[in-house]
Amino acid sequence: MNLTATSRIKPMDTTLASPPIGQVLDGRYRVESLIARGGMATVYQGTDTRLDRRVALKIMHADLASDEDFVRRFVDEARSVARLSHPNVVTVFDQGADGRTLYLAMEYVPGQTLRGLLNSHGPLSPREALDIMDGVLAGLAAAHDAGIAHRDVKPENVLLAGSSTVKVADFGLARLLAAVRQTKSGMIIGTAAYLAPEQVAGATADARSDVYAAGVMLFELLTGRQPHTGDTPLAVAHKHVNEVVPPPSGLMPGLPPALDTLVALATSRDPDLRPGDAGQFLRAASGVRHGLPPDGTAAEAVDGFPVPRGTGFAAPRGTSLSDPPASVMPGGPVAAVPGPPTAADPGGPAIAPPGAPATSMPGEQADGAGPVDTPPAGLVVPSRAWPGAPPDRPGHDLIPGMAPPARQSFGQPRPGSAPASVTQQFRPEPHRSGNQHTLIVSSGTDVPYGQPPRYGPPESRLQRLLFSRRLGYLAAALAVLLVAGLLTWWLTTGRYTTVPKITGMTVAAAKAELRGAGFSVRTGTARLDNHFAKGEVIRSVPASGQRVRKGSQITLIPSAGPHRLQVPQVTGLALQDAQAALRHAGLTPGQVRNETSTTIPAGIVVSTTPAAGALWPQPQPVQLVVSAGPPVPDFVGQPQSAADGWAQANGVSLDVVTVKSDVPAGTIIRQSLPPGSAFTKGQVIKVTVSAGPPTVAIPNVDGLPVDRATHVLEKLGFSVEAHQVGPLDNVFNYSPNGQAPKGSTITLWVGL
Repeated sequence: MNLTATSRIKPMDTTLASPPIGQVLDGRYRVESLIARGGMATVYQGTDTRLDRRVALKIMHADLASDEDFVRRFVDEARSVARLSHPNVVTVFDQGADGRTLYLAMEYVPGQTLRGLLNSHGPLSPREALDIMDGVLAGLAAAHDAGIAHRDVKPENVLLAGSSTVKVADFGLARLLAAVRQTKSGMIIGTAAYLAPEQVAGATADARSDVYAAGVMLFELLTGRQPHTGDTPLAVAHKHVNEVVPPPSGLMPGLPPALDTLVALATSRDPDLRPGDAGQFLRAASGVRHGLPPDGTAAEAVDGFPVPRGTGFAAPRGTSLSDPPASVMPGGPVAAVPGPPTAADPGGPAIAPPGAPATSMPGEQADGAGPVDTPPAGLVVPSRAWPGAPPDRPGHDLIPGMAPPARQSFGQPRPGSAPASVTQQFRPEPHRSGNQHTLIVSSGTDVPYGQPPRYGPPESRLQRLLFSRRLGYLAAALAVLLVAGLLTWWLTTGRYTTVPKITGMTVAAAKAELRGAGFSVRTGTARLDNHFAKGEVIRSVPASGQRVRKGSQITLIPSAGPHRLQVPQVTGLALQDAQAALRHAGLTPGQVRNETSTTIPAGIVVSTTPAAGALWPQPQPVQLVVSAGPPVPDFVGQPQSAADGWAQANGVSLDVVTVKSDVPAGTIIRQSLPPGSAFTKGQVIKVTVSAGPPTVAIPNVDGLPVDRATHVLEKLGFSVEAHQVGPLDNVFNYSPNGQAPKGSTITLWVGL
């Protein structure tokens, strides 16, 4: 799997069309404060004014909101994600567009992100890491079961709230972005540190890609760092394709090997070798977590049995529990068990039984070939040698009727005793009926009376415990306690469960949640409620969080919508009186808008929205339109005296500014308040009055041809009027002369 030279990872445009703080989206969601800014959108804290609850508002960046194809996909994806209902998934309440602003309204989760926890805490213990991963994988599993892949699993998208709550956010948004950007430019979309190899190579990403990212995140939780780093995101992406994720124990010695295996399973570069979805990964992680010791440390294994560190129970290096101790192993050549002595050799070391071949010495062959381990005639040879006797008891009693072992060592003689002392103590016993013989081999030291003889090597404490009656009694007692504990657990806890929180969900989502938990569900009578929209669950019977028997019936009480009240008639009342009348009727006065009126005095209510007599939801405010009095007249083109008279009559002050203008002096040419606007008593209105056109010097045009004189004067801004009084074409007089206001008319006399 190789990356092409055209692959690149590009950051998103994180600009917004305008800062939306204080804006109300769709007339419902008020944007209040910034939470975070990401590659696709900026997240704000807001309030749903309709239901009066806190929400998180994710507002898409401007370059995405202007893409029609992205908007269409965004709406479809948001509807799919909104159907997800799981305790470990951030709920999507609503989606919409306000002009060019594209947004999601989601559940507000107070707390911090998993990234924040890692930054402040560093590596987590195995149990802490797996506890968090349980919540993450449970949320991903719910999405995968619904056919939704996350495609951007990372600590920044994991929210940690109070009471050990873990929630996964931003489902499906990375796929939307990928669909738009890859189609347009072939870019790789995602966070490089968590990209699966198939995502980097441009192949189709699915639930197994989420499993890979979750495995990388587990590595980071255990070690405090990411498995692959590089100077650029593209270099990190190359490593995901060409290198394996190292075992976390390489950075954190002492981690259980099972965690290395779990990380390797999830981060295999071949998607077919990973768990098929987050549910399978969750079951594997739960198995590892349940196998951890209470402190979460690794356990040393001896012969396949885990031995917690610090218990003192460990085999010597290079040995196992199945090997016998070195102190009880035979230490040298093993001699054959001697037969009873005969009269021919009463004091000899050994006499072979009748029918046995004669030997020159015990343990030697007849031909002197060397020592042999030949049992006496008629003895059964076990398949394996017994261990030698301990130093303090080198002899064994051979019980009548049992065949002695073929390879038996009596150990070394006691200090101070002759080697022949052992064989000299063999004595034949008189013949007994039944042909039973007892060979007694004594060590030369009498066993104290009342104590049983010890055979073979001393038993270890573990051996004595395993083969004692006390172990059987203990096992029986433990079995009784286990059965009693299980019965008690079932009667007090096992058959009970907790009703999940379904308040605020739609009835369909709540039914799916409860049935998934094993409950039977019925829908009760809907009730009016001002806090929940129509079709949302107000409460359940039994209530959420209550312990009930598994399989119990849960009754849902849905909302029939808010209470609707009749809007009273407040037109013609003063603003304060109208607001008081609305409150008395149980409604909330809303925004006040001023409108000018030539007939209704200022401060009197003109109308309401909705109109009087309409039924209106109680939580929604009623808007009021109040008269602002007569409008401001249009003073432009009027003399200043007209504005002065109106201002004095209406209690308004004029701020007069005089400027030179071509308009005649004393004429108003501008006003600060547009005509028709509302005003208040004491308000200052600025008017600009013309001081008349500027004065221009009149040139001497006597003697000039009339055409030339006219051109000169018009160029200076004068109007020209010529009178022909004679046959000639020259100007012989003009009026006025000296100076005149620009735009004045100059009269010429021509012809003399």
